[in-house]
Amino acid sequence: MTLSRTSRAARKIVAVVWAAGMLGVASCSAGDNAISLEETRKLGGSTKAEQARQNAEKHLVAIAHTYDKETPLTLALVTVKDYCASGSGGALPSGDDTYKIRCTVDVTGYYGADRDRIGDVMDGVLSAGDRQASATTPGEGIDFGHDDYRNKLVAYYRGHGPNPSGPDTTEPMQLSDGSQTLEWDMVRTKQHQTLIEEPPACGKPDPPVTRCSHKPESDTVAGIRGKYGMVFKMSMTPVNYYQVYKDGKTYTNW
Repeated sequence: MTLSRTSRAARKIVAVVWAAGMLGVASCSAGDNAISLEETRKLGGSTKAEQARQNAEKHLVAIAHTYDKETPLTLALVTVKDYCASGSGGALPSGDDTYKIRCTVDVTGYYGADRDRIGDVMDGVLSAGDRQASATTPGEGIDFGHDDYRNKLVAYYRGHGPNPSGPDTTEPMQLSDGSQTLEWDMVRTKQHQTLIEEPPACGKPDPPVTRCSHKPESDTVAGIRGKYGMVFKMSMTPVNYYQVYKDGKTYTNW
């Protein structure tokens, strides 16, 4: 399934805005002590930063694949956004004034599922989370397990109970727990449906300052929906994997 010209144009506009914003974040200076874009490139391209970058991305992508392996969801698209930003350069240490650069990676998984079996799909996701929570050696985590609300959510989607959010409320389409958020297309609502949107298109890469990828590049949310019936989106809290402080000390998350 192909996107409309309007959808493609919108994605291109978002990509340009994102790339320009990341470049501005990396190069902006709130004072004389802010480092230059060239130094941001040098620090963000160091061997230590690159190793931390690879480890952080590998960890987050592994979590996205765990949903594919352990639940009824089928992973169809993974997006990665990565950028290194300079600190504000203030004279006194406060928040982002304390570091020279900070590098962050953001990974999101898009999945296909059978809309006619959403109750079973949801139950499968929660059961996988229960198994991981009770495992002696937890794997790459699925944060969502059963609880009272989620049991009612499964019953609702199986046609065995009311909307767990209450009468006269919109159809649920999100769960948040820990560092993960799971969202899905509305399937019970007949009018004014809210659907998972396309991820922003990637702008021109400028590593290590900005980096973005969609794998596979050819897949779209609309295409996933057309193939499987509905779309789930699993996003994770962005990870600050590398930081260089003004005194020269470094921090890595991996």
